[in-house]
Amino acid sequence: MNEGTKVTPRGAYPHVKVVGDFIFVSGTSSRRSDNTIAGVDIIDEMGTKRLNAEVQTREVLKNIDKNLETVGASLKDVVDVTSFLVNMNDFAGYNKAYAEFFDKENGPTRTTVAVHQLPHPDLVVEIKVMAYKKQ
Repeated sequence: MNEGTKVTPRGAYPHVKVVGDFIFVSGTSSRRSDNTIAGVDIIDEMGTKRLNAEVQTREVLKNIDKNLETVGASLKDVVDVTSFLVNMNDFAGYNKAYAEFFDKENGPTRTTVAVHQLPHPDLVVEIKVMAYKKQ
């Protein structure tokens, strides 16, 4: 991953932690390295925003894959997923994007919960994962 495009954590924690054969990835959003957020569309001259959970989910999973690459792993190594949605009405779009990366038969286990809010008002999806890769 190009260091110039790396997203840095917004607190005192690493994006990725390897413990034995397990890889833990901190809660990840669709925030880009320039601090803009994928899945946020301005839809009128008043600055009204449309927050797109499907686009955000796709970008979150791409960001997680980039984080896993830093330790020689990928989404194929993910064994457990915890997803946080600000609004369960976004579940269909989230689920659709998620299915582009994982399948029911061979994919990881998953838990999806609704949360009151995430660290930025434009974020509607955050995902954390645990992966397993024999070292």
